[in-house]
Amino acid sequence: MTKHFDFTSESVSEGHPDKVCDQISDAVVDYLLKRDPQHSHIACESLATTNYVLLAGEISSSAAVTKDEYRDIARRVITRIGYTSPDIGFSAADAQIDVRIHSQSADIAKGVNNATDDQEEQGAGDQGIMFGFACDETPELMPAPLFYAHRLVEHLAKLRHEGKVDFLRPDAKSQVTVEYDGDWNPVAVKDLVIAQQHTPGTLAKVREFVRAIIPDVIPADLLRNFAFDNSCCHING
Repeated sequence: MTKHFDFTSESVSEGHPDKVCDQISDAVVDYLLKRDPQHSHIACESLATTNYVLLAGEISSSAAVTKDEYRDIARRVITRIGYTSPDIGFSAADAQIDVRIHSQSADIAKGVNNATDDQEEQGAGDQGIMFGFACDETPELMPAPLFYAHRLVEHLAKLRHEGKVDFLRPDAKSQVTVEYDGDWNPVAVKDLVIAQQHTPGTLAKVREFVRAIIPDVIPADLLRNFAFDNSCCHING
């Protein structure tokens, strides 16, 4: 029989710079597809750092979108996430947002637009490699470490948006290590890391609060032997 083993996954919150960029690019796609669902070709990249966002890429669409509209899209996303105070270092109202978007390459457009029924002749705007699978470790058919890593940062964001706490800020990251038995069944959470942005001087409150909500997210049977002290539960600001 296979020995027990550990598997670790991580997740980032809606306020993590990587996820902020994902949401801004997604919002640009949604905005264009709503106005021109048939002909919009969108390759939009975002970069975010301290009070700055860069929107770049190639977009072709019959929908005429101005640079100010792109900036408004980004500001709405940043506001929804919760970056509304200059004190955090990133604010929707005064962040600098540069737009460097141009039309799609004519060569790429020709290959994609002049499509035929012959798949061998079908052009593509890009290529990529994806993989994934479903499993029965969680009701959502996701692997347990990834699922609970997602749920931890999502739950913290939900409580922040609901006003249950006033010391959490949008940026956060989680990491969950799950022990599996020899039959590949998750049997215990071995280690947990949460890095949570917070207001200055509140780290002790953050640690107490985060430890208290862990059982709301992770089932009790996976926490039977979990030590909620610093040996297994690492909460950083």
